[in-house]
Amino acid sequence: MSHVAIVSASVGAGHDGAAAELTRRLGAAGYKTDRYDLLDLLPRSLAQLLTTGYYRQLTSAPWSYQATVRVFDRAGPTGFAAWAVRGADRPILRLVRPDTVAVVSTYPLASQALGRLRRSGSLRVPAISYLTDPSVHRIWIAAGVDACLAGYDVTAAQARRLGAAGVRRVAPAVPPDFRPAGTRAEIAAARRAFRLPPTGKLALVVAGSLGLGRPELTAREIAGTGLATPVVVCGRHRALHQRLSGVPGLVALGWVDEMPTLLRAVDLVVHNGGGLTSLEALATGLPVLTYRPLAGHGRANASILDRAGIIPWIRCPAQLPAVLRRTLDRPTPVPVDRSTDPAEAIVDCALAR
Repeated sequence: MSHVAIVSASVGAGHDGAAAELTRRLGAAGYKTDRYDLLDLLPRSLAQLLTTGYYRQLTSAPWSYQATVRVFDRAGPTGFAAWAVRGADRPILRLVRPDTVAVVSTYPLASQALGRLRRSGSLRVPAISYLTDPSVHRIWIAAGVDACLAGYDVTAAQARRLGAAGVRRVAPAVPPDFRPAGTRAEIAAARRAFRLPPTGKLALVVAGSLGLGRPELTAREIAGTGLATPVVVCGRHRALHQRLSGVPGLVALGWVDEMPTLLRAVDLVVHNGGGLTSLEALATGLPVLTYRPLAGHGRANASILDRAGIIPWIRCPAQLPAVLRRTLDRPTPVPVDRSTDPAEAIVDCALAR
């Protein structure tokens, strides 16, 4: 049985979520698969900088994160970022076993490390990037990486423009549990499971695993329209959960393990990141809206998804009531994505070496 190593990073949940689903699919295809966290492979000081720096910038100074994203969307700073993670090179090579046929990255800095190892000849099996964001930042694109897998046509096109090799359009790595509700009874049961109002429209407000951005303001504005009851997933942000618990007109939830069930309980999703939950919502057949996107990758994802006609971006509070009403009254059917399974694309790349 052949082996595939997957390198993710516990910076938010999107990278790990994609890695988990790729692991499941490759296992079903008969491959032994191990997942690794890039933060465990880097020197501790750099790993702490990546985790705490990201959180602090977005919570305390979003403008600084936006500026950082712009700076590193250039060749020179991207090269510096690739150099900065060289400390993971040897640990990554130790992950490669005699039966390893490919190494997959679901995090851009891991892709940089894999590309460098492939260019030097140290890594002798294919390196593959699975792009977890709709918008492709330059730091994702690393010379030496054999293939880039993209979940949207616009993502694939952007990766090609940035010079990525072996770009393939694949279906998003979303577990099969994320599916539309089959009956009204299933919707009712899902609402009971989370103690949600049994009647009326529900708008799920998500802000990633860390509850970043302004989900509290978003929820209050949605409640103020009178069109839907906001259900806020606070993730690991305990202070946000405490602030919103008991606030009239909305429902606050902490960390949710059963997201497939929760998504089948609501009528639409309002997000600010464009990452994993938006993919899961689309797979569940729900309409999705972007509102008050996060600085940096959030705005970039909002822009590309809006231009592609996939997820509308509500750009100002004045537009919120009309867009909510239109979406709830006439939700646009979400087409079934019949693109190549990402696990199949990984296997194809491994066999073609």
